[in-house]
Amino acid sequence: MTRVNHTTSGDASEANSLGYAGRFGPGLPRVSDGSLLFLLHLISKMRPALEGGSRFGIVLNGSPLFTGGAGSGESEIRRYVLEDDLVEAIIGLPTDMFYNTGISTYIWILSNRKPAEYKGKVHLIDASSFWQKMRKSLGSKRKELSPEQIAEITRLFGNFEEAEHDGKTISRIFLNEDFGYRTITVERPLKDEAGNVVLGQRGKAKDQPQADSSLRDTENVTLSEDVQTYFEREVLPHESDAWIDHEKTRVGY
Repeated sequence: MTRVNHTTSGDASEANSLGYAGRFGPGLPRVSDGSLLFLLHLISKMRPALEGGSRFGIVLNGSPLFTGGAGSGESEIRRYVLEDDLVEAIIGLPTDMFYNTGISTYIWILSNRKPAEYKGKVHLIDASSFWQKMRKSLGSKRKELSPEQIAEITRLFGNFEEAEHDGKTISRIFLNEDFGYRTITVERPLKDEAGNVVLGQRGKAKDQPQADSSLRDTENVTLSEDVQTYFEREVLPHESDAWIDHEKTRVGY
């Protein structure tokens, strides 16, 4: 598996000076992991959709899927590729598939020429059980895909439908927004030694309860759910004096 270089000062300079006119407008990942940086580089090479578009695949580890909370560089990049409807499919592979690493890996298929029935959707395929043991290991590579297994994965991808294998769901279709969420900040009032709520003295905070930072908490709410409905169901029954600081709400993917 190709090693991806770390984020450099040159990458940051391009992101700041060119924005979306350059490769890295959506954001920059942490300096220790450049996988999503390379993904953005490949996206920048895609043929415009009006000129026929492009489709490409890239093998990445699990970090680009899970690293970074709402507002982070990683989350903003995932937000960009999903809201721009570029992710066609992600295929989970077995472990021990590559010479220099035994970790789980994933094939990302990105396209700006999705068929109409694919638009606004992402196809997830769990192919982690599709493998056969190699006769002789090569470093960390102990497993391989048989021609029949490759054909089955290709069939699942091409059919674009939900499916099971040995009683386990291995192919699912999601809407792009199913991966999004809002991180809301839940505040509770600061109280003095007598147990009275401390009120603000000036500006917008005047006569308003002041937040106790030691009691501050966050909740992740899916984009498909109304924030207030979630708050009234999940938070208020336990903390009746809590409120949401909407200015701190962030969207993540």
